[in-house]
Parts: sequence; structure tokens; C-alpha cells
Amino acid sequence: MVVGDVTTGTDVLVIGGGPGGYTAAIRAGQLNLDVTLVEADAYGGTCLNHGCIPSKALISATDVAHDARHAEEMGIYADPAVDLQGMVAWKDGVVDQLTGGVEKLCKAAGVELVEGRAEFASENTARVVHGGEGQGAETVEFEHAIVATGSRPIEVPGFEFDGEHVLSSRDALSMESVPEELVVVGAGYIGMELSTVFAKLGADVTVLEMLDDVLPGYEDDVSRVVRKRAEDLGIDFYFGQAAQDWEETAAGVMVRTEDEDGDVSEFGAEQCLVAVGREPVTDTLNLEAVEIEPDENGFLATDDQARTDLDSVFAVGDVAGEPMLAHKAMAEGEVAAEIAAGEPTGLDYQAIPAAVFTDPEIGTVGMTEAEAADAGFEPLVGEFPLRANGRALTLGDSEGFVRVVAASDGEFLLGGQVVGPEASELVAEIALAVEMGAQLEDVAATVHTHPTLSEAVREACANALGKAVHTLNR
Repeated sequence: MVVGDVTTGTDVLVIGGGPGGYTAAIRAGQLNLDVTLVEADAYGGTCLNHGCIPSKALISATDVAHDARHAEEMGIYADPAVDLQGMVAWKDGVVDQLTGGVEKLCKAAGVELVEGRAEFASENTARVVHGGEGQGAETVEFEHAIVATGSRPIEVPGFEFDGEHVLSSRDALSMESVPEELVVVGAGYIGMELSTVFAKLGADVTVLEMLDDVLPGYEDDVSRVVRKRAEDLGIDFYFGQAAQDWEETAAGVMVRTEDEDGDVSEFGAEQCLVAVGREPVTDTLNLEAVEIEPDENGFLATDDQARTDLDSVFAVGDVAGEPMLAHKAMAEGEVAAEIAAGEPTGLDYQAIPAAVFTDPEIGTVGMTEAEAADAGFEPLVGEFPLRANGRALTLGDSEGFVRVVAASDGEFLLGGQVVGPEASELVAEIALAVEMGAQLEDVAATVHTHPTLSEAVREACANALGKAVHTLNR
């Protein structure tokens, strides 16, 4: 039996239940708006189900085994056995707990949850096709719509994902066994995180990158620390290599690449993981119906209130462009909901941090020294090496540094870069300083707990002022 088409109405229609979408829905519900959230796959989106959370769970689990196996310097000798299926099952339990929590929070905020795929029919209506045979469709009339359809892994031509020979990042997070040899195409943050995981699990990992270094977009001295640690783990890098095609072999796959001179190289492995980035999902929305046109990369242009060219339609998260980060999506979701409710608000993109969960971690926010100079500032830079930090030494992990960038005129914090253990946590203090317009002295004069990694942030600010005690001042 096919359920007939019906028409319903809502104040806010949210399309997509990932971090940007569910945050927007909950916030709109808190503001007493009638909210309908449509999700085609799983609540929590890629981040909770196939990205941020499961990858960090596997990173944490593999770190436990790797650290135990390499703690001889501390007088600890161990060789833990790793059950990958058990590790994946634990990861899945973490995911289930969080996704179930999202549904409960949405319902508690009065959000109506609808399973299906939504596309625009006009400026104020959308068609929702429900999942499952015979489930039918419905028309939803809305005052405001928030697009939060997220992104998907980019497929390299000739390397279509099959889940067996050519893997996406999603496939890699649910593997039942560790391949003896793994070729990874792409040395961006996803490729580097997963390369590190599988190297620590015992795979022989080869990374192929078209550019000339890992982590494009990061400063050389930041990426250098991560690349060196990866090489120490046994990961082999080949730069300037563009993936061309592959063929199945008795051992698995043979990947062919070509460099800028036209020379062809071959790399054999059991499996190939392609991690060259992600692309926005906007082709399912029938955007022609609302006369919104994505840019050449598929993103939807928005202002600092998350509005598209059509005032009644917002876009948040990966579909709204770089940086493609879950916390940026959440912030945009809150802004979109508050604007829809008539609240005055906006988003300051300058203070959005980014993190890479490699070994060691990277955390950045705001401007680099070069960016500050390009913006017309006379940058004042302070740096503190983690080899001079007592807590880093007691962790046995002292590679890296904390660097802060301020304006010489007024000494206001403009940004910072952290590479080292817990960099994703340490960068939050610098982000707060940038957001609130703090000066170097504000951070340097704040007493930090000893011994902690956070002392390195204080010392970096003191170093910029020429007052650091535990490192030589510039």
C-alpha cells in the first residue's frame, strides 16, 4: 500500500541531520519555532557516523596499543594483541550512544524528525520522499529552510569506491582486518590521520600525494613535525605523484601514478584508500526551484548570518564552504536558527579553530605570521618549544611547539599554531583570546596550572613580550 501525498507546514525546515542540521533544529526549537528535520541516512550525519567520531575513536584505541608497545624508555615492556573487529565494535558503540543522544535532544526540543530525502519545489515548499518501499512522499510548506546536507568523499576518476579494492574513508573505518600493505592516495588531513592509524596497527603504508608535502595549507614547520613522526612509524611518502589508474592483482591492487615529467610509477598493495578530500552534497536539492546556483565547486555562498541569495533559505556546514569542520557547522546552525527567529546575531569566522588528529596533533586558529603581514599588520610572534615543557616530557611526547601571532600595535592576539600532544585542546585557549580581543599580556599574566601542557601557551605569549622564563626570548 502506498501512502498518499500529504501537505504539512512548519516554521523551519532543516534538510540534513548532521552537526549543522541538528544544532540548527535544536536551537530553533529552543526559540519556540515549529521545526521539521529531514534526514535521508542517519542522524548525526557523516561526523557522528562515518567521520569525526569513529575516526577519533580508532585513533585513540590504536594509540593505546602503540604507546604500550613503545614504552621501553619508561621501563614498560608490552606487546598487546589487537582485535580489530573488537575495536570497531567498541567504536560503533560510541557512535550509537551519540547518535541516539541526538535524536533524544531533538525530540526534547520539540523537533519533528522525518526520515527521507528532501528537495525544493518552490521558494516556500519542499518535497520529502520517505525511505522504504511504499512509504510515499509529502509536501512541506516552510517559512525558513536550512540546508545542511553535508559532504561526501571525492572519487578520483578511475578510482571509484568498491569497498573491497578501492576504499573510501568510510570504508576504512569499518574494516574487519588490517591489510598487510595499504596504498593511500592523498596526504591531506584525512589521509594522514588514517595512514597513521593503519601504520600503528601494523600495516605497511605508502602515501601518494600530487603536491610536494603532507597537509597542504599548513606552514612548513608544522607539517614537518607530523611528516617526520609518520616516517618514524614506517610510512613511505611519494610526492608529486598523480594517481592515474589501478588494476587488480593476485596480491590485491597495483596503483599507477604519473609525475609532472610524465614518468609512470607502480605501487602494489593489498588495498588502496583514496582520501583526496570531500565535496558538498547539493545535487540532491533541486536548487533550480529556488533559483540558487552553487559555485564551481558545488558550495552555496552565504553571508555571516548563514543566508544564501534567497533570504528564506540558509546553508550551514560543509555545503556552505570551507572550512569543512563540524564545529563550524554547529556555529552556523545556531546562527541560522537565531536569525530565523528574529534574533540579532552573526558569526566571526576569524576565530574558528581547526585541528588535525595526526601524531602529533595540530591545532590552529586565526592568522599565521605571513597572513597577518599580508593583512597589513606588523606581526609580533612568540613561540615555546614543547621540549622545554615539563608535562610534555613526562608524557614522553615533547616534539612540537606553541606559536602565537599578535599585532605589534596593541598586542592583540591574531592567531596561533600548535603542534604536539593535545594540540586540539590547547588551541581553544588561543581561539578564546582571538574571539574576545585579548592582548598578549592577558594570557601571559594568567596563572596556569603546573605541570600542564597549557603552560606552553602562556610561555609563548610571554616570549612574544620578551618575558618568557623557560625558553630564550626572541
